[in-house]
Amino acid sequence: MTKDLEKKAIDRKDNDLNNICEECRKEDETVFQNLIMTGFKLCKSCRVSKTIFPI
Repeated sequence: MTKDLEKKAIDRKDNDLNNICEECRKEDETVFQNLIMTGFKLCKSCRVSKTIFPI
C-alpha cells in the first residue's frame, strides 16, 4: 500500500514539473521558470497576455 502511495506522489511530482502551459497546453521552457518566479504554470506569451488582459 505504501508503495502505491509513493508511486502516486512521484507521478504527481513529475506531472507538476513538466514544461506544459496550463493555458495553451504547449510545451515551453519558460513554463518552469514562471512556475518558480510566480507560482503559475504559464508560458511567456500567456503570462504577457494575462498581464495585459487579466480577465
